[in-house]
Amino acid sequence: MSLTVDGVKYVVDCGYNIPKVYNSLRDQLVDILKGLLKLELKSAGANWDTIRQCICSAYSHQAARVKSLGEYNNLRTGMPCHLHPTSVLYGMEYTPHYIVYHELVFTSKEYMQCVTAVDPKWLAEMGPMFFSLREAGASRKKHADLHQAKMEAEFQLAQEEAAARAATERLRAQSRSASRSQIVTPGGVNSMPRFKTPRRCTNL
Repeated sequence: MSLTVDGVKYVVDCGYNIPKVYNSLRDQLVDILKGLLKLELKSAGANWDTIRQCICSAYSHQAARVKSLGEYNNLRTGMPCHLHPTSVLYGMEYTPHYIVYHELVFTSKEYMQCVTAVDPKWLAEMGPMFFSLREAGASRKKHADLHQAKMEAEFQLAQEEAAARAATERLRAQSRSASRSQIVTPGGVNSMPRFKTPRRCTNL
């Protein structure tokens, strides 16, 4: 049969032969990767974080943060949603702070199905249009110190540039003043000396 996400969920819930379903689903994924996408097949081995990152990439728009035991709030809408009592995450001693889910089922409560625990950094990395990380504590202080140092460096540079421009203007002003003092104007102080016409001698 053709397997979809809902089909896999149905088989898991009804207790069918899980290994057979897994192998069939894996064969379909291998055909897609090699046949359609022409990608090299690499195994993640025992690194389950790789699998969870893939799921987080697909469902980053349906993420929730823990509120209390078994209760979460959707990160985008704030709507309360709950882990189903049959979920493997429900019975864990440690409740994941952030999860993604496939769908919500509305009964007496809003129950999440197909839930996966994720790292909040993955949400910011794979869903930047929805989420971003806020720095706190030492990281925030370090960021503020770097910003302050940058501002001081820019202010110092601006002062140096202003001083350089002022010095250039002074040199230009002095040069213009020296040029004006060397110009000879008719009748001025620096004009050529005047010669008097000799007086004629008349004999009466």
